[in-house]
Amino acid sequence: MADRSEIAGARRWVVKVGSALLTDDGRGLDAGIIAVLVEQLVQLRARGCEVVLVSSGAVAAGIVRLGWTSRPHLLHKLQAAAAVGQSILVQHYENAFRQHGIATAQILLVHDDVTARDRYLNARGTLNTLLELGVVPVVNENDTVVTEEIRFGDNDTLAALVANLIDADALLLLTDQHGMYREDPRLNPAAELLESCDVHDPQLDDMAGEGGVLGRGGMVTKLRAARLAARSGTETIIASGRVENIVARVTAGDNVGTWFRTGKQPENARKQWLAGMVQVQGSLELDEGAVRVLRESGRSLLAVGVRAVQGNFTLGEMVSCRDSRGREIARGLVNYNADETRRIMGRPSRDIEGVLGYLRDEELIHRDNLVLL
Repeated sequence: MADRSEIAGARRWVVKVGSALLTDDGRGLDAGIIAVLVEQLVQLRARGCEVVLVSSGAVAAGIVRLGWTSRPHLLHKLQAAAAVGQSILVQHYENAFRQHGIATAQILLVHDDVTARDRYLNARGTLNTLLELGVVPVVNENDTVVTEEIRFGDNDTLAALVANLIDADALLLLTDQHGMYREDPRLNPAAELLESCDVHDPQLDDMAGEGGVLGRGGMVTKLRAARLAARSGTETIIASGRVENIVARVTAGDNVGTWFRTGKQPENARKQWLAGMVQVQGSLELDEGAVRVLRESGRSLLAVGVRAVQGNFTLGEMVSCRDSRGREIARGLVNYNADETRRIMGRPSRDIEGVLGYLRDEELIHRDNLVLL
């Protein structure tokens, strides 16, 4: 039996719930099931954990509301169903969380929000601020505007990218399956459930298989999601949302579901991912005080510590931080473009709004987006 103390110690969770769990055999959203799920998430928060919910169900809710008897194939009809169903889905969550005095926020993401550097920083900042405010973000893909070429394709992938975005400790994928099996449980009812495995084990690819719509619970996409989440050190658990108190059991470290182990320290994994994420587009020369603060205190880089700016970088691009001798000491994603940085360099954060006319961030590079070299 695997020791899941690492899971029990997780404090920032992304919980993804699929349509199969939320809909009553295709008859629209099941308010009772949503209430039970929300109750479990409220209990998780009461333990001092932060929660981001990634929820499917908008298209299914829209199809029922529009009176359609089957899922359409035409993209625009699917987008229309998503537009109708999204408000229904969010209203269900808002009503359920309000019973516990908790506010929710609807977050609709598209591909560029987690891959374009400027929008990555904006999405990250918004989600972190909501968590600081005690709000539960309810995330979904923006199905009303995405096209086939750019869509995430499934909310498992979206949940993993959200986990990357906010440095989640753990990702819980709730499905209608108990986890991942060594063999297809449809063909072998005695198939062994994997309790714990290395997320990068190549043998998992054969076990996942392609399957059907239900198949092995869409294990191909779930395995892919677990590997995406592992880039930033996030541990992933797949479990059945139909098991009583499943959220409490998983987050307490009980041996349920399948745990995909990353084998990495989260901070190191994120730094590696961040360092390889983009090419350096410019550089900043720092004064001795800023160099000392970065090296010894691990704090954010402020504009006041910058003496010179090279390059023509834009918001969210990777820049090199160098000392007066030109030695590179760090790299990071910058919160202001090159022109803005030249205007505010050497100035304290309180002056930024007066110089630029707005304050995007108090830090030039936040410590979470900074890699010391």
